[in-house]
Amino acid sequence: MVKYPNGSLPIFNQAKQPKIRKKYEHRKGVNFSDRGMTLEQQINESNKYYLEKEIAVVHKKPTPIQIVKVDYPQRSKAVIKEAYFRQASTTDYNGVYKGYYLDFEAKETKNKTNFPMKNFHEHQIYHLEACLKQNGICFTIIGFTSLGRFFVTPASFVIQQWYKKHKSSMTLEEIENNSIEIQSGFRPTIPYLNAVDQFITDRKKDNGK
Repeated sequence: MVKYPNGSLPIFNQAKQPKIRKKYEHRKGVNFSDRGMTLEQQINESNKYYLEKEIAVVHKKPTPIQIVKVDYPQRSKAVIKEAYFRQASTTDYNGVYKGYYLDFEAKETKNKTNFPMKNFHEHQIYHLEACLKQNGICFTIIGFTSLGRFFVTPASFVIQQWYKKHKSSMTLEEIENNSIEIQSGFRPTIPYLNAVDQFITDRKKDNGK
């Protein structure tokens, strides 16, 4: 049994509206979500490919756990019976690419028309906003599993929507208009760095470089 800690993190100011993004297509006709892979598995395989090719170094963050009770049925085997998260987790992944710090979350839903905001937690929003203030490139990879569609959505847009009162979900249309859509393929299975390249290009334009 694993229990989350109590407590919450403070709310910060609303982020700026991002630019409308273009769709990115990758190897049409190849969809690895049809092979029963979860979004997390696809991202992990992509990160392994990026690491092997020395393109980027991105890893899934481990969740710190405090073990409370362990049973030892045999000397060589241990069974964890009870444990607690030491602190609320932040986001799923972080790393470095082309000298830029990346920090992002992976979320998926079976819904076909919207993405529930309850899938994001206050401490994740707080963490993404803190990283944005340090000029990190932050985003969420959102998978609509029933549709076989994947979007790289800027954290600034997610934060903006999360702060809106009575906002229970982001519609598919809103995500389409404020994200870069990518398609699963082969090595990498989720080519999210192509979307990051566009974020970097936009940032350089904004900075006049």
